Amino acid sequence: MAVPGFSLGALILLLHISSVANYPNGKVTKSCYGMIPEHGHTPQSDPVHHISVSQMTFRPGDQLKVTLSGPPFKGFLLEARDADDLSRSPIGSFTLIDSQVSQLLTCEDIQGSAVSHTSPSKKTEIKVYWNAPNSAPNHVQFLATVVEKYKICWVKIPGPIISQPNAFPFTTPEATIARLSTLPPVSHLTTSFSALDCGNKKFCIRNPLNCDPEKEHACFFLSFTRDDQSVMVEMSGPSKGYLSFAFSDDRWMGDDDAYVCIHEDQTVSIQPSHLMGRSHPVMDSRDTLEDMAWRLEDGVMQCSFRRNISIPGVKNRFDLNTSYYIFLADGAADDVRIYKHSQRPLITYEKHDVINSPKNVGGSRSSLLLKAHGALMFVAWVTTVSIGVLIARFFKPVWSKVFFGKAAWFQVHRLLMLTTSALTCIAFVLPFIYTGGWSWSAGYHPYLGCIVMVLAVFQPLLAAFRPALHDPRRQMFNWTHWSMGTAARIIAVAAMFLGMDLPGLDLPGPWKTYVMIGFVAWHVGTEIVLEIHAYRLSRKGEILDDARIQILQSFTVAEAEGHAFKKAVLTIYICGNVTFLIMFLSAINSL
Repeated sequence: MAVPGFSLGALILLLHISSVANYPNGKVTKSCYGMIPEHGHTPQSDPVHHISVSQMTFRPGDQLKVTLSGPPFKGFLLEARDADDLSRSPIGSFTLIDSQVSQLLTCEDIQGSAVSHTSPSKKTEIKVYWNAPNSAPNHVQFLATVVEKYKICWVKIPGPIISQPNAFPFTTPEATIARLSTLPPVSHLTTSFSALDCGNKKFCIRNPLNCDPEKEHACFFLSFTRDDQSVMVEMSGPSKGYLSFAFSDDRWMGDDDAYVCIHEDQTVSIQPSHLMGRSHPVMDSRDTLEDMAWRLEDGVMQCSFRRNISIPGVKNRFDLNTSYYIFLADGAADDVRIYKHSQRPLITYEKHDVINSPKNVGGSRSSLLLKAHGALMFVAWVTTVSIGVLIARFFKPVWSKVFFGKAAWFQVHRLLMLTTSALTCIAFVLPFIYTGGWSWSAGYHPYLGCIVMVLAVFQPLLAAFRPALHDPRRQMFNWTHWSMGTAARIIAVAAMFLGMDLPGLDLPGPWKTYVMIGFVAWHVGTEIVLEIHAYRLSRKGEILDDARIQILQSFTVAEAEGHAFKKAVLTIYICGNVTFLIMFLSAINSL
């Protein structure tokens, strides 16, 4: 029951940025002052939307109808400002006409001083009332920010200027003209990143370990190089969507300082962001980044930027003079929207200080608890239970001697089955410890795992009350014991097939499926060989010992002649099972 856990995990980029300023519900109070969406994209210069008012003059206490209209748009923010100084706080308050498409915001501690959307549904017209306050200035101008889609928006669209009746004519003061801040320039990289200085001048994280982005396209690479009071960051990897990394105080997603490079129309957008819990990453201003550059070639994305080691007064940017876990993730992107990563993010094994101690490190895309869960389940249901079933089914006459009061075959069978139950119980609780509860994102795997767990507990309990050999209830016990055991094995194999595809374990590609199919074929083939062998021996037998014929145990006296063959088959089978087990465990350990 491997369960994806988190980290950018949940990571950042596990996620899909919403289409309207990261706030499809219109809760854009953070943008009240500058009226700039947190997109990180340059606003359009020529407005195509229009603001109109019901009258051009007003008195304190008046109520005017304000209309925002134009081509279909998803999000908006509407405010009234002092026309003589547009940098001041919003003026007056609004009253809604249609609360289904618009809502009031409290900006600058003024209740109802702005209006925004309630959902990302398309609209062409918004109507509200504006209430003139008693302390209204002589001239008021309406401003609107409109978002058509994620990377297309218009900021501070100027609306009409309304004036009090006795006010002097309005003249536009040059000093108060609202100007939009420009975004830092982004240049192109001319050469690929190199791992030459990793561990010497650079702190490097690489997957696979020791790969070189200059020579290997499949190399995921992240490096930090200190330069006085700043650090140069380089990130590279095979991605047509996005690459991202984050600093975190723990191995879980949330409250992390993250950075995203997003493939956008043959360019790369470099964006700082932060994570709040396991929600969508929130894009921040790029003002904290310098020397941004990028490169796209042969399906490999590379981006770099510089940031100060300490950025006092800037929220969400961590001070790099300390140690953090580091996450590295990639995934798909469409129209600058990023989606959940296709594979679990790489997480460093421990916290690292990236600026004071250059190292060359790797990480894991799977939690140690999930690795242990997968390993224990494989040992239980690929090895111990399979061998135990074959011994009970075919080796009763081979190991019939009494050993500690019971037949040797029974002692071996019981030991293997109790081991299976014990390993299953231990493995069962590990994902719950990791996730802190049930994982609703793991599909059918945990449900099948619970069934296997119940059957693994009931089987030894049922066996403890096994009737005597000639008891009338013995036949019912045999059928029940066989049915429950067979069901447990089938469901366990199905659960393992599903569990191997979960990002929490992240086994490599189709290889894992082929190996699992190979194991199933190996086990079924061995049973078929032993069944055919038992049938051929029975045909040679001249006398059937009726006293030994029991349900599911069609043995004959002639079977004793094939003991050597059975032992050889079992030896080969155990060797094959161990080979499959080593392949699984090696794959898990390499994550």
